[in-house]
Amino acid sequence: MSRTTDRLLVDGRLVPGTGGTFETIDPATEEVLGEAADGTADDMDRAIDAARRAFDSSGWAGDVAFRARCLRQLREALQNHADELRELTIKEVGAPRFLTFGAQLDAPVNDLGWFADLAESYEWTTGLGRAEPMGMPSERKVYREPVGVVGAITPWNFPHQINLAKLGPALAAGNTVVLKPAPDTPWCASVLGSIIAEETDIPAGVVNVVTSSDHALGAQLVEDPRVDLVSFTGSTATGRSVMTAAAQGLKRVFLELGGKSAFIVLDDADLKAACSYAAFNVATHAGQGCAITTRLLVPRARYDEAAAIAAKSLRRIGVGDPNDDKTLCGPVISARQRERIEGYLELAVKEGGSFACGGGRPADADRDRGFWIEPTLITGLTNESRTAREEIFGPVLVILPHDGDDDAVRVANDSPYGLSGAVHGGDLERARGVARRLRAGTVSVNGGVWYSADVPFGGYKQSGVGREMGVAGFEEYLETKAIAEGV
Repeated sequence: MSRTTDRLLVDGRLVPGTGGTFETIDPATEEVLGEAADGTADDMDRAIDAARRAFDSSGWAGDVAFRARCLRQLREALQNHADELRELTIKEVGAPRFLTFGAQLDAPVNDLGWFADLAESYEWTTGLGRAEPMGMPSERKVYREPVGVVGAITPWNFPHQINLAKLGPALAAGNTVVLKPAPDTPWCASVLGSIIAEETDIPAGVVNVVTSSDHALGAQLVEDPRVDLVSFTGSTATGRSVMTAAAQGLKRVFLELGGKSAFIVLDDADLKAACSYAAFNVATHAGQGCAITTRLLVPRARYDEAAAIAAKSLRRIGVGDPNDDKTLCGPVISARQRERIEGYLELAVKEGGSFACGGGRPADADRDRGFWIEPTLITGLTNESRTAREEIFGPVLVILPHDGDDDAVRVANDSPYGLSGAVHGGDLERARGVARRLRAGTVSVNGGVWYSADVPFGGYKQSGVGREMGVAGFEEYLETKAIAEGV
C-alpha cells in the first residue's frame, strides 16, 4: 500500500496509536496483510476532545458552502485512489471484485456528491408566518441545526459503504465526527483518514478516525458526555448495549441492526427465476449483509421443486477467489465468523433440518486456507426454529413453505427483525399489495433495487432505530429549533 494504513487521524494529524499496532488478515488466504494503528482510551479521548473543539470553536457548523466543497473534494480524492482502494478492499474485506464497482466502493464514494448537493438545496430555515397565540402577535421560524459531535461505530462487512453513509450526511449537516471502525477492517478506515488529512480542506478535528483492536473503545465513545449522537451499525445484541449506555446521558442514538429478511415467492411467479435470484442474493459476499434475504418462502405445493432450483443455483455459484471478476461468494471475514456459521449449521441438523446443498467448508483442496463456507440451502425446518429466526450472517438460505399470500405475510412478519424483504409475483398489483403488508424498512418487488443515496434505509422492530441515507438519513444528524419574535 502506498497510502498510510498504520496511523490514526486525530485533530487533523496522522499519528501512531499509543497501543502500538495490530495485524489485519486476508480472509481468503489467512495471510497477514500488514499492521494497523492500535488506538487506546487515551487516543479516543483526544479524538473526542478534538471533535468537540472543532464543533464549538470553528466555523464548520455554519458554513454550508464550505462543507459541500469539502465533501466534493473528498469524493474526488477517493475516486483518484479508486484502483488502490479496490485492491485494498478485496484483500482486507474479502469482497468480490465486482462488488467494489457498486456498494463496496464506487457507489458510496459517488454518494458523497449527493449529500453535498442536498446540503446546498436543503431548507435550513422554514417560516411559519405570523400568529397570535394567547393574543400575543408573533413571527415564527423553524431552524435546522447540526446535532454536534457524532460518534460513528461501524462494522466490517461493507466498510466503505457504512463509513461514508455516516460521514457524508453527518458532515453535510455540519457535525464533527469520531469514527471507530471494526477491528477486522481497519485499513479501509485508515486510508480514508489519510486522504481526508492530506487531500481535503476539512478542518482539523472535524473528522477523527481511531482504529483499535479493543472493542471497549466503542463503549467509551458511546458513554462520553462530549458526544451528542451515536450512529451505530452492527448486531442487534450490541445495539441494545449501545442504546442502554447512551440512555444514561439521554443521548440521541441511531441504530442500523440485524435482519432475517424474507424472500416471498407467490404462486403466480416464475419459480425458476425467483428461486435462482434468491440464491444469487444470499450467496453475494458470502451472505455478509444485514439486508440480505435469508428466508425463502415458497408455495407449499411447489416446495420440493423450489428447493431443487435454489440448490442447483447455489451449487453452481460455489465459492471463489474474490480477485476473480466472476466470483460472487468469497470467504467470510474471519475464523471466528466461520465458526459461528458452522454452529448454526450444526443447530439446523439438531432442529430437524437437512442440507439440499452445502452445509460446511468446501472440499476443494485450493480452499484449505482462508475462511470459506459453501453456499448452503437448509430444508425441513419451520419458522419457529432458531436457524430460521436468528441472523447467521453467512451464505445460508432457509426455505420455508407458505399457504398463500396471507400466510406468506404472516410468516415473513413473524420475526423479531424487520429490515428488508422481497416479493416475486406475476401480477404486479398483487405483489405490491403483499410488499405493502410486510413490516420491513425496504422491500424489493420483482427484482427492484432500493439501494441508492436518495433512498432511506433502516428497519422496523429489532432491526434498528432511525434511517440512514436519503433526506431522512440526513435529518437524523439535525436538531430542530423554533424561534418566535414578538411583532
